Parts: sequence; structure tokens; C-alpha cells
Amino acid sequence: MVEFRLPQNSRVTEGTTHKAPKGAKRIKRFRIYRWDPENEGNPRVDTYEVDLDKCGPMVLDALLKIKDETDSTLTLRRSCREGICGSCAMNIDGTNTLACTKSIDDIKDDAKIYPLPHMPVVKDLVPDLTHFYAQYQSVEPWLQADTKPAGGRERLQSPEDREKLDGLYECILCACCSTSCPSYWWNGDKYLGPAALLHAYRWIIDSRDENTGKRLDNLEDPFRLYRCHTIMNCAKTCPKGLNPAKAIAEIKKLIAERAV
Repeated sequence: MVEFRLPQNSRVTEGTTHKAPKGAKRIKRFRIYRWDPENEGNPRVDTYEVDLDKCGPMVLDALLKIKDETDSTLTLRRSCREGICGSCAMNIDGTNTLACTKSIDDIKDDAKIYPLPHMPVVKDLVPDLTHFYAQYQSVEPWLQADTKPAGGRERLQSPEDREKLDGLYECILCACCSTSCPSYWWNGDKYLGPAALLHAYRWIIDSRDENTGKRLDNLEDPFRLYRCHTIMNCAKTCPKGLNPAKAIAEIKKLIAERAV
């Protein structure tokens, strides 16, 4: 479980409670973090009661119902609603996950919903991912090859080499893993974090890429790579079931092997 942590010197206060409509029989309380940069004061937690008999099964369904019917000022990101885009990543019930794939029935008591932890907050449940994406870009996540493909058409790959990419290419950059990593909390300005390093390894291990040496040189740094202490929060929280820690270990192994 990854508990949400507040910025230094801030304190969450109790906000408004929005009651469910009269006659509602199956009520679920959603306690949602609220913060508006245009309004002064500490962040607050507003409570919304939702009639589950008139709501979809996922947390995102409840959030959209709240926004549409109760409080239009609630701000969040969402797009695909299928666990593909990663837009609705947030901290739900103490764990970083996707609101669109998190079942309401999996939450026993009040649903506590916060933005991804240890990230600047733009508003309410929307974190600022500018630095996260800049780190992703820094690993140059695209195919790099100078030689032309045989026949001038496409770069072929054996089934065995293609299989090496399984568990890597599925990452949707939701940032659940990086924002659950204590090493990233402590050294996020220098340490690339699980998501960026998983994507780095995805291209390092790709048989069609011809810049493996350059990619490894780019990562061989006391902070960019080696701040990973194998805490494994990244693998535990990934909504796609991936294991960034394993990818990071494989990068370290490749760097060690070429030094022999």
C-alpha cells in the first residue's frame, strides 16, 4: 500500500459533505482530495455519497457521476475507460492504480481518493507529469538504426526476439510505478524511475535497435539507474501487471557484463 503524502507544511482539512438523494438504499461514501490553485488555503477532503444502484461498477464511473450530477468543479483526467491510456491514474484506497479498472466493490469502507503521491498537483486529482515525461523522453524511446532493412521494406524480427519485448511494451505510462517508489520520492530529480527505465530496457533489448552501447552509456550513472534499491513497490502497484524492477536489474546486469 502506498499512502498519499502531502506537500511539506500543508494539512488537509475536512470539506463539504454531499448527501445521496433521498430514497437511496446502497450508499457509498467517496472522500476525495480537493485543491484549487486559484483559491487560498490548505487542501481539503470533500465527501460525496453515491447511490451505487444508479452507478457503474468502477471508481471512474462514480467520479464521473459525481462530476456530472453533484459537483462540476471536480477535476480529473480520463479518456479510454479501458485501462489503455493511463490518464485516470490516482491513489485509491492507499494504492496507485487506474480508476477505470478499480472496482468499487473492492473497497470495503469509504473510498479515499487522492492524486498520485509525491507529484506537484495541478488541481484536485490531476498531477503535473511534466518532469515524468521529460525523463521518459531522455531515454530516447524510439528505434535507432543506421543500416537499412533488408529489401528496403521492414525490419524483421524472430519470434524469439519478439518475445523478449513481452512485459515491456505494454506499459501505458500511467506513472503508478514511479510515484509509488521511495527512491523516486527521494531522488526524483536525478533518478529516472521505474517507468522510464522499463522503457529504456525495452529498446536496449530490441534486436532491431543498433544503439545498445549508447543507451547503456546514457544510463551508467550513480543516480539515473543505480538509485533503484529493489523495493518492488513498482511491480506491486502496476495496473498492467508489469515488473519494472526486473527490467532495471537486467540493465544493471548488461552494464556489469560489458565491464568484464
